[in-house]
Amino acid sequence: MNPTHVLHAMGQRLWVDNITRTMLDSGTLQHYIDTLQVTGLTSNPTIFDMAIGSDTQYDAAIAQKARQGLSGEALFVELALEDLCRAADILLPMHRASGGHDGWVSMEISPLLAQDTAGSLQAARQIFALAGRPNLFVKIPGTPESLPAIEAAIFAGIPVNVTLLFSCAQYLAAAEAYIRGVERRLTAGLPPAVMSVASVFVSRWDVAIKDKVPGELHNRLGIAVCEKTLQASRELLASERWQRLARAGALPQRVLWASTGSKDPQASDTLYVEALAAPDTINTLPEKTLLAFADHGRPGHVMPLHGAQTQALLDRFTGAGIDIDALAGQLQREGAEAFVKSWRALLLRIAGKCQAMVP
Repeated sequence: MNPTHVLHAMGQRLWVDNITRTMLDSGTLQHYIDTLQVTGLTSNPTIFDMAIGSDTQYDAAIAQKARQGLSGEALFVELALEDLCRAADILLPMHRASGGHDGWVSMEISPLLAQDTAGSLQAARQIFALAGRPNLFVKIPGTPESLPAIEAAIFAGIPVNVTLLFSCAQYLAAAEAYIRGVERRLTAGLPPAVMSVASVFVSRWDVAIKDKVPGELHNRLGIAVCEKTLQASRELLASERWQRLARAGALPQRVLWASTGSKDPQASDTLYVEALAAPDTINTLPEKTLLAFADHGRPGHVMPLHGAQTQALLDRFTGAGIDIDALAGQLQREGAEAFVKSWRALLLRIAGKCQAMVP
């Protein structure tokens, strides 16, 4: 049995962290669905910047939209949604057959809106309405400034992928925003079933401390943080507060592992996939990592949920001088800044192509 099938049978869903027009035109996405149990995909400004910069198949569409008077963010949103709607349509039969559990795509709102609740909600509404697909998540960062926008989007019935989460505390804050949105829907007499996932980034932890801890602690902090986060998620879903919402028809916000490609050349290229295997979770993998795991991955155990052991490991990092809470905040800020940088580079790339192709 293919290793990806083992994870699927375990109850974990694999998404591919990429989208390009070539992937759609060539049938590669359908191939991943058919043979590697891929049940969704994610995108972000960096992915689209790389796709548009390396794939000439976008040029004609960019030129056409520019001649129609589109530019900047408006042009990009239409361009990206063309790809994501095609992917959503490919995944729609799976989405329907699974009762909405599988078959999702994700598109991020402008990272420039991170501190603008009203603007974030407006952008989320626009993207979801323009897509017109039930299986499209709108990605909103889980920064403190964006939590009100997450709550407002859930209350508005918009499926949300909360991105840029790095710690258990950040996850719990995002989960609280999700639950408040669901509770507001129930109070207003609206159906509570609005899907959401909470994306916890993994590998950046280990990159950040690789030269600050002894060798035996290398590539272990990201996994330990995820173990603690999953424990907190299980406890939250078992709480009376959540159970009351579940009885009314609310859907659990699943944890999604992101940034799961190993960045240490000395480590296994399937390290995070194997370590983070757990039912009722999602792992979104770079294509390279997906293919590596399908080729030589060794799924063999379910992610442990032993709070004392996990905390003991985290305490070793604290003893080595790592301020985990402070580093979580730093990683989230740096992640947000990186997306802003990619967003601006993306719009500059599109503007350059428009200038070159449209007199």
